[in-house]
Amino acid sequence: MLRVSLSDASTKIVATIGPACDTVERLSELITSGADIFRINSAHGDREQHEAALANIRAASEATDSHVGVLLDLSGPKLRLGQLVTDPFYCEYGSHVSFIRGDETTVANQFTSSYKRLVDELAIGDRVMLADGTVSLVVEQVSADAAVCRVTSAGEIRSRQGINLPGVKLSVSAMRPDDVDNAIWGAKNGIDFISLSFVRTAEDIHSLKNLLISYESQALVVAKIEKPEALEQLEQIVDAADAVMVARGDLGVEIDVAETPVAQKRIIRVCREKMKPVIVATQMLDSMHHSRRPTRAEASDVANAILDGADACMLSGETAIGDYPIDAVATMNRIMVHTEQQLLVEDIHRSGTTNRVHPITSAVTDAATAIAEEITAKLIVIATHSGGTAWVKSKSRSRIPTVGASDNLAALRRMSLMWGIKPLYVPRFEDPERLFAQISRWGQEHGFLASGDRVVFVTGSGVMQKAHNVLVVHTVD
Repeated sequence: MLRVSLSDASTKIVATIGPACDTVERLSELITSGADIFRINSAHGDREQHEAALANIRAASEATDSHVGVLLDLSGPKLRLGQLVTDPFYCEYGSHVSFIRGDETTVANQFTSSYKRLVDELAIGDRVMLADGTVSLVVEQVSADAAVCRVTSAGEIRSRQGINLPGVKLSVSAMRPDDVDNAIWGAKNGIDFISLSFVRTAEDIHSLKNLLISYESQALVVAKIEKPEALEQLEQIVDAADAVMVARGDLGVEIDVAETPVAQKRIIRVCREKMKPVIVATQMLDSMHHSRRPTRAEASDVANAILDGADACMLSGETAIGDYPIDAVATMNRIMVHTEQQLLVEDIHRSGTTNRVHPITSAVTDAATAIAEEITAKLIVIATHSGGTAWVKSKSRSRIPTVGASDNLAALRRMSLMWGIKPLYVPRFEDPERLFAQISRWGQEHGFLASGDRVVFVTGSGVMQKAHNVLVVHTVD
């Protein structure tokens, strides 16, 4: 059996890999500090770098005896600036800049775009936001080859930064050729989670799922909510996806920033109702790019996401390019642990079946949580081949430490996104007596259990013959 820490937060931490943390040694430190999933951002770096990152993550996972997951983030129809003549370029208030056709420009205030039809789809009066909304433009003229814009909010921009067009409905497809290529690479290399940016409809998710199925991939698909169209179709998108990400960076530019907090709460609420894991992302500890401590507002932001019901929080530049990636993960873990002490056990209403589990599973896992709380059990153990039973258990938000025991390595990595579930490799656990003995021995060796402690066991379908789920209370001997 491998290492598992019951002292880490129940809410999971997604850490973005980048130059600040791309070595095996650095990644191992992040895992020890509390990272559960590593995100590879396909918008940055090339295939060789992505392959090196994946290899280093797997090596760090082995070095720390952990089962960290890997999230491949597809760019989707993300519009980006091309190469600037002057990089960085400062957009002066009231000055004029232009978007032109083609891939190259020789004039400092003329910009190209990764989206070849940009000039065709801009109209007079449209707003254009650059660099996550720090620079604002308004379109004043449109010709066959250029769109002239006036700067309404000044600031600095750099090559390859994002372009947002609030209120503009683009004809660009959900998955571009690069996304398809990256998704196939992820499928072939056993990536655990694949997220799609700028999702607009449930069909966008179905397209990615069909592609992955054709390559026999079991990767879970994460829908990134960052467009107004996605909010309009939120329930259908959540139904289609395996998990959801509240991508507040682009969402806060695409809609009024004042609407973003309420939108975040709504997304989390819908995900909880539909039993889908939800990740809150972007600028959670932004000041820790260059500081060892977050602001009080950032600490409150993380805490409020947890209190709202988020399953995971994500660090982006804080770990990818920040000065203190280890401190950022450790600080987030510490905020989570303290906040979770205030959480109460909740009864989550469920009706009917879900697309993954039998209703008996829901009933048994709810009962296991209630019994564990009533008898003050020291541990809940979910024995599962696929991870489905652990997935349902994670929604009960129990304060009792919970281990997801499996002999399926892929299932263990998928558990890295499940709130409160600590993945633990347990070989040959079909025999219940053997399972009880293995967990008791492991718990006592690591100081988690002592003689007389109670452990609640739930075995998933297929673990024991002719049983949907079995619930057992075991006293450590």
